[in-house]
Amino acid sequence: MAHDRVSAAENILDKEYKVLNKGFVRLVDYLGGDSRIVQAARVSYGKGTKSKRQDEGLINYLMRNEHTSPFEQVIMTFHCKMPIFVARQWVRHRTARLNEISGRYSVMENEFYVPDQEQIRYQSKDNKQGRNESDEVPQELQQKVLDIIKSGQRQAYDQYNKMLDENIARELARINLPLSLYTQWYWQIDLHNLFHFLKLRMDPHAQWEIRQYAKVMASMAEKVAPFAFEAFETHMLNAVNFSGIEARALAKVLAGEEYSLNPTAEADFKRKLNKIKKLI
Repeated sequence: MAHDRVSAAENILDKEYKVLNKGFVRLVDYLGGDSRIVQAARVSYGKGTKSKRQDEGLINYLMRNEHTSPFEQVIMTFHCKMPIFVARQWVRHRTARLNEISGRYSVMENEFYVPDQEQIRYQSKDNKQGRNESDEVPQELQQKVLDIIKSGQRQAYDQYNKMLDENIARELARINLPLSLYTQWYWQIDLHNLFHFLKLRMDPHAQWEIRQYAKVMASMAEKVAPFAFEAFETHMLNAVNFSGIEARALAKVLAGEEYSLNPTAEADFKRKLNKIKKLI
């Protein structure tokens, strides 16, 4: 089978797309596109005889009915540079293959993530792992937090360099470096699992920093397989799934009746209703 070349994807190969203050995402390589998905689904060779409309319809059918294996035939390889705390969230997605720079072999660069001032927020009252997006933090406090972050980064890297100057092993000298230090890796994943990653990491409940990486990678996936990406947006990214309990509560809402859910379920239910309102 000939290598499928997608002109939009070819145009962005090896180009760095900046993320955060010093990070980036780069599409290193890709294997297949929309045509590979339909070829795999039809178990055929060559271009086939189907029209683009039929191909688009088939891809939409596959996504809607969760026939995932044809999407696994498309593979994308990314070169990414991100803060370590972002990488540690990212690596939870264990369906990819990665190779990360090693602080045992390499001297780590003096590159740290410093958030923009408006990203300094209070702890959320209803999301134990997130920021409060409504209450403003005074500018003086925002600047104080930034000064603390920058000071800690300078001190940690100075101490790291002092240990290296004393010929202390790199694997030991690195251990006090903070989570804001930038790391890099090559990350290879198939399209089905990339879509799962994007659904979770583009969600408003995901940390803001990793959402910025997910958005860039989503734009790259769209160039590699536009029909598949459109189906992903329709049936995964912008879809809302209700549990049995939530479905019964929704029925009561539509009927104008009262419903009762525990606080956790209530928060999830309201979040889904708000998502529907935004899509209408």
